[in-house]
Amino acid sequence: MEITDGDGQGWPLLQTNMRSNTSFFKEQGLLGIFAALLLPIAVSLVLPFKKSLKNKQKKRGVITNTGGELGLAMRNIKFDSLIHEPWSGASTIASLFEQSCAKFSKHPYLGTRRLISREVIDSKDGRKFEKLHLGEYEWENYGTVFNRVCDFASGIVQIGHDLNSHVAIFSDTRAEWLITSQGCFRQNLTVVTIYASLGEDALVHSLNETQISTLICDSKQLKKVAAIRQQLQSIKYIIYFKDYEEVGADVKSKLNDLTILPLHEVEQLGKNNPTPPRLPEHDNIAVIMYTSGSTGLPKGVMISHGNMVALVAGVRTVIPKIGPGDVYLGYLPLAHVFGLAGELVILSLGCAIGYGSPLTMTDTSNKIKKGTKGDVSMLRPTLLIAVPAILDRIRDGVSKKINEKGGMLKKLFDLAYNRRLKAIEGDLLVASSLEAFIWDKIVFTHIRALLGGRLRFVLCGGAPLSADTQRFVNICLGVPVGQGYGLTETCAGAAFTDWDDTSVGRVGPPLPCCYIKLVSWEEGGYTISDSPMPRGEIVVGGPSVTMGYFNNKEKTKEAYKVDERGIRWFYTGDIGQFHPDGCLEVIDRKKDIVKLQHGEYVSLGKVESVLATSNYVANIMVYANSFNSYCVALVVPARQELERWAANAGIAYKDFEELCENEKAINEVQQSLLEAAKAGKLDKFEIPAKIKLLPDPWTPESGLVTAALKIKRETIKAKFKNDLQKLCQ
Repeated sequence: MEITDGDGQGWPLLQTNMRSNTSFFKEQGLLGIFAALLLPIAVSLVLPFKKSLKNKQKKRGVITNTGGELGLAMRNIKFDSLIHEPWSGASTIASLFEQSCAKFSKHPYLGTRRLISREVIDSKDGRKFEKLHLGEYEWENYGTVFNRVCDFASGIVQIGHDLNSHVAIFSDTRAEWLITSQGCFRQNLTVVTIYASLGEDALVHSLNETQISTLICDSKQLKKVAAIRQQLQSIKYIIYFKDYEEVGADVKSKLNDLTILPLHEVEQLGKNNPTPPRLPEHDNIAVIMYTSGSTGLPKGVMISHGNMVALVAGVRTVIPKIGPGDVYLGYLPLAHVFGLAGELVILSLGCAIGYGSPLTMTDTSNKIKKGTKGDVSMLRPTLLIAVPAILDRIRDGVSKKINEKGGMLKKLFDLAYNRRLKAIEGDLLVASSLEAFIWDKIVFTHIRALLGGRLRFVLCGGAPLSADTQRFVNICLGVPVGQGYGLTETCAGAAFTDWDDTSVGRVGPPLPCCYIKLVSWEEGGYTISDSPMPRGEIVVGGPSVTMGYFNNKEKTKEAYKVDERGIRWFYTGDIGQFHPDGCLEVIDRKKDIVKLQHGEYVSLGKVESVLATSNYVANIMVYANSFNSYCVALVVPARQELERWAANAGIAYKDFEELCENEKAINEVQQSLLEAAKAGKLDKFEIPAKIKLLPDPWTPESGLVTAALKIKRETIKAKFKNDLQKLCQ
């Protein structure tokens, strides 16, 4: 089974050879017979206890008096007040790291796969593909990693780095990323995190705005740095992770005015010349984290040590029992707050982190040499953090393969799936643990093997997870799914579903480290007095709310407010509603910036202004949501232009409405939008994949535009709801 990204290109997520119907049932023959015999027994065991579901829900959040006059605030019911630290004394990332390393010193911590060989293959179209033969994971325990961190912390001082300037890390996720960042924290150095995929303009902006003195990167990023060297204002030192790819002489020549050292030399320098640590305070800035910059130049979010440890403290209280025996697959970008926060939670629990990447994750991933095991097969993780797109691919791939096999295999799968679905949704008739055991052995074991067979918990965040996919993971992978909601400005976390909450479509109650407040947005029609549930803009307050945007007081003032109690609140721009049990559901977006399924941000207004340059467009509204990887558009065509084209093309039509439904007319307008998009330098994901032509103009009288002829987005979405749903199918 192969699961790829939406256009069939990307990296394969999972692949396995599904057994034929015959061989499958030969293997499972005895179990099948046992199932037939035991299912009636299982049913009889629970029949006396069957009862209808009650509407009572476990209370998970409670209203507080911190909302103010215009807001309704909620906190987690488990605690009477907000928590700030995972345990006493762990008030900074540096102290959290030191104490965890002391507590779990002999336990494995960081694992990296050994590179056996590397080859570059030329394809028929002239492109080159790298294939890696990777071996077992090689592990360093907590104590060893702590010593390396101390050595690096001393080494960065010894090379001459100014302790009052910033350090940037520009690299893919790997063990060295964590080691160098913790070394910086130990000397109270602020780390600037930069996506490895960041473009040149955004990279220059990030490095210059924060006046970077030392840049830490992997070997391949040195080429990007060399290309922009003349634009960098403050950089003096480069520390690089030495890989199998050697740094070329041409690259070194462009950087010959800088001090360039491999990481191992800096560590050795620090080991030979130990320097006392300069441990931070909880309100010192640990990280300046740059966003993806999809709406212009990226903004740097200032995250204090206290912000991050408060988030760690909150998440620790709501996840299942996890500890040193657990293994986490580290592949998410550490330059993203979701990945960084996840690894700090793992650190606090003493788990092991085995590093991988999307390009080496499975046995058939793009960079894996044939015959080599992927990261998942080799590591067999018990913990996984994923974005919805990955879980969607797993579901779609398995479903497709089951449907292709058909016959008895599909009937058995459907029977097992439907009965387990009823059990999860509370039907006690099928809630027997014996029946669950039988179905697991017969059907679901094979699917769980795709992710190593040992998963115990999945955390999903970054975008909304569909109900169908969540149920698939619950049943087929046999694990609870914790959905999280948060932003960079809230250290990745604000709400988190409890592990025993089997509902779908919600993101749980507030984490114990923050309040969540809904503030009425009258213009959009969302108020805290709405029935049956209060609705409004989601505002997050508490110790995990970050300090603002670096060197950008205006944007900070817009998004952050401090109330009379000293609580810092961040206004998210998202719209949510509180369920009676205190759980939050995210239902809309206040601003016209939307995150797509794979995490890209689309500024709808920017895209509309570019596409409106087409001669065929009289008016346009672009629509996108987090359940799709593309956007769509409603277009009111310029009637004269479209009719002129139809006449020249020999298109016959009864009226303008019929012309707007003509496939050739739709294709002509869509082609013109593509040309406008290219001229406006839009990204591929910003170009509408599907459009609907609407014959009637939008006027102030129709209520679809204002007197100034600006579109009323919410009104248009409501009027053309069915059309938008069809476009998004």
